[in-house]
Amino acid sequence: MKILLTGAAGFIGMHTALRLLARGDTVVGVDNLNDYYDVTLKEARLARLSSQRNFSFQRLDVADNAAMAALFAAERPQRVIHLAAQAGVRYSLTNPHAYVESNLQGFMNILEGCRHNGVAHLVYASSSSVYGGNTALPFDEHQNLDHPISMYAATKKANELMAHTYSHLFGLPTTGLRFFTVYGPWGRPDMALFLFTHAILAGKAIDVFNNGEMVRDFTYVDDIVEGVIRVTDKIATPDPAFDPAHPDPATSSAPYRVFNIGNNRPTPLLDYIGALEQALGITAQKNFLPMQPGDVPATAANTDALDAWIGFKPDTAVTAGVARFVEWYRGYYAK
Repeated sequence: MKILLTGAAGFIGMHTALRLLARGDTVVGVDNLNDYYDVTLKEARLARLSSQRNFSFQRLDVADNAAMAALFAAERPQRVIHLAAQAGVRYSLTNPHAYVESNLQGFMNILEGCRHNGVAHLVYASSSSVYGGNTALPFDEHQNLDHPISMYAATKKANELMAHTYSHLFGLPTTGLRFFTVYGPWGRPDMALFLFTHAILAGKAIDVFNNGEMVRDFTYVDDIVEGVIRVTDKIATPDPAFDPAHPDPATSSAPYRVFNIGNNRPTPLLDYIGALEQALGITAQKNFLPMQPGDVPATAANTDALDAWIGFKPDTAVTAGVARFVEWYRGYYAK
């Protein structure tokens, strides 16, 4: 297939593109290479992709209406995997307009491109952050999501609503995947594992928020990619059991689906740090701090619906995934 993949120079985007290319798909990558974090890391990811057959790249901003319309018309992809977004909960507290431009305007351009160019399936990245102030764990797709606690979360929930509108009005099959704390080789420098590793190797203390009383459903990137590709291959369909008198937020009478994709093994942050200390062979100095605004104390994914849909659920142990990240980090930065 020809697949348009946005966020191709990103962490999950690069891994997804490599898997698609390895199985013989043609991938049209899109990324604006913004400077939210180290651009050289994005360029290094892109260099890995550019050496592959059947990969082409367009440096575009998904928020550019005219450029995206022209790209869709020229390429006519069969399916779209939309991973581009302004990431980060904390950054959204000080730069909210960046989220409106990328996550709302950009997503509208993706929906319009799919609508007008015969795209058979749109798969897009949502986030565990949409669960907001919910405290009923594990999170499942049937819960109410009307209480976001960051602008990032609000834009991701808005994406799900926008996707449903296009599925309903135009019959566009859409599937949203709520990612839970993704980590692994080539990860983002603003994420905890990267920040911790950098600080520990530099002999500096690490900042541990909520006094270490955080729990996260850390999900290894290869598991995320497996889920993304399997979902892309299984086009969203209407739910024959959908009852508009008792609507289920995760399905619809339209070709619309939303799934959690997480490890289903909620891990205390201090255990995550322990896995990193073991992989590095160094005990971290810890600077315990209060909870940050926009953050939540715990996440945990119920992945039963995903498993029923595609016969897969993430299962990589944190100790194994963290060790692979450390191996990559030491090799990459040794250069």
